[in-house]
Amino acid sequence: MEAKLPYYMAYPMPLLYDDERIEKRDFEYLKSLYPMTAKKVLPYVEEECDRMEYEGSMIYDEYPDQLQIHLMCGRIYDKVKDMETSEEGNQKKGWLRELIQVILFQELYRRRCDHRRCRRKFY
Repeated sequence: MEAKLPYYMAYPMPLLYDDERIEKRDFEYLKSLYPMTAKKVLPYVEEECDRMEYEGSMIYDEYPDQLQIHLMCGRIYDKVKDMETSEEGNQKKGWLRELIQVILFQELYRRRCDHRRCRRKFY
C-alpha cells in the first residue's frame, strides 16, 4: 500500500510564485514614501498611463517615440501646472516638468515589465 505524502512534501515550494505579489507590495510601499509633490502628481501620471495602456500602444514599443512621451508629459503638466507657481520658491523654473518626466518614465517601465510578464504567460 502506498503512503500518501504530506502536503508540505508534495508541494515543496509554496512561495515560488509569490514574487509578483511581493514586488507589487514593495512598489506600493515605496510609492507611499514619495515626497508630497510627487504624491500629488502621481495620480495624473497614472491616469495618463491608463489612457495609453492598450494592446499595440506605443508605450510597449521596443523604443517608445520620444515625441509621444513628450506629449504625454505635456498633457500631465497642463493638468498640474498651478502647483509650480504655488510651490516654486528659489528652485529653477521647470522643476515640475522634470519631476513629471521622471515619474512617467518610472511608471512606464513598471507597466512595460508587467506587460512582458503577462504576455509571456499566455502565448
